[in-house]
Amino acid sequence: MIKITLTCLVCTLASTASDTSERKVDPTFLRRHIPDIAEKAADISTNACKYQPLFGEGDADAKALQGVKRFGQATIASRGSCEAISYPDEEQVYVIMEGIGTLDYGGEKTPVKADDFMYLAPGIQHSLANSGTAPLRFFVMGFRVPEGVTAARNLQIANISETKPQTVGGHPDSVLYRLMLGNTSSKRDRLASAHLITSLFLMEFQPGGTNFPHHHDNEEEIYVLLSGTGDMVAGGGMDGIEAKFPATPGDAYFFRLNTTVGFYSSPSSRARILAVRSTYPRDHIH
Repeated sequence: MIKITLTCLVCTLASTASDTSERKVDPTFLRRHIPDIAEKAADISTNACKYQPLFGEGDADAKALQGVKRFGQATIASRGSCEAISYPDEEQVYVIMEGIGTLDYGGEKTPVKADDFMYLAPGIQHSLANSGTAPLRFFVMGFRVPEGVTAARNLQIANISETKPQTVGGHPDSVLYRLMLGNTSSKRDRLASAHLITSLFLMEFQPGGTNFPHHHDNEEEIYVLLSGTGDMVAGGGMDGIEAKFPATPGDAYFFRLNTTVGFYSSPSSRARILAVRSTYPRDHIH
């Protein structure tokens, strides 16, 4: 009897140790560097259209995201095109970073160029083609919405140059915001089109500027450093001190709700960050 009891105790301890070593804690933020991200097959992929998954669909930590379905970078070779797609339960945004092309949206074709951004409603088939000789590079953002959500069916498109640099209450004057796209009730964004997306915006930091570290109670957020250098803030401790990470162009961060988020631009560098916030879907999405 004694031997049996001891043997079982050893087995229990071994099993507990094994369970502990295999357990993975959910991350409060994710960090990626775009040049290091391998291409992966996606719904839009073709021989000419390559996709790099940063967060969500195609990424190893996709389960860490709730409202965000996908966020990645796609590149289309000269005269190439992506596969046409349509999602009944996903709203998307494309932001063109370089190149020229043609967007086919529900059968209607619209020319696009660098700094164009567009809202792509659930259920509308769309695809992008490169009409130039240089690569066409763009960010793909997708957000989960309930099937049948009411959204603008006509194409909502604008250019970053059409947005006015402005300060935002609660943040210092050392950063200017270009408010690109918000939800349908927005009165301040260039486009007011989205359901789950609350704000798509560009931040322009002066040397040594900051947006002051802060957090959002009900939103997930993504930052991509487009230019400049500085320190990205992701999380913090009980003492209120931010966790800072040196950041260079191509760095991308996903922040869960309630995670401390912010940026400090280097004293010798102006910086630009593309950011998007979306509502954490507490009720209708699991």
